Amino acid sequence: MFDLIPIARIAPDRIESLLDAAFGTDRHGRTAYRLREGVTAICDLSLAAAIGDELLGSIQCWPVTLAADDGTRVPMVLVGPIAVSPAHQDVGIGRALTRAAIARAGHGDIAGGDALMLIGDPDYYGRFFGFTAERTGRWRLPGPFDAHRLLALGNGVPDKAGDVQPRVSADAA
Repeated sequence: MFDLIPIARIAPDRIESLLDAAFGTDRHGRTAYRLREGVTAICDLSLAAAIGDELLGSIQCWPVTLAADDGTRVPMVLVGPIAVSPAHQDVGIGRALTRAAIARAGHGDIAGGDALMLIGDPDYYGRFFGFTAERTGRWRLPGPFDAHRLLALGNGVPDKAGDVQPRVSADAA
């Protein structure tokens, strides 16, 4: 059985190697990475799965905001990347990491913790966690994305038009 630990306990180069193995070295050009530019992952929500010193998976969560067309700014949390070592996939590591991050977001005092978002497979994230695209249809992101893959979860998810942007501080709107 694996343990979920704070990602801060894992050397950053080991996380990068895991992400390369899971998503490829060309992953930095994806739209989700543009939402992470210039910000630091939220420590309380970012976790690693490990057995002893062996890194099996990781999840990182990032502060973002919806800069709405009506002038309001709504803090949210970008969930991901969720990475699992190719040698350890399909045993529930990704689901355990995601469940733990969602639970921590809901029980913590984290700005945007009640408005989680991600870009991912709607069947998977809907079935296991309840993410939907119901309120994301008018959101704009800084790069290409498939609208049906822009998903959100939580009572604070805004149902309004606007630009999703990096949020420099996890505490700021």
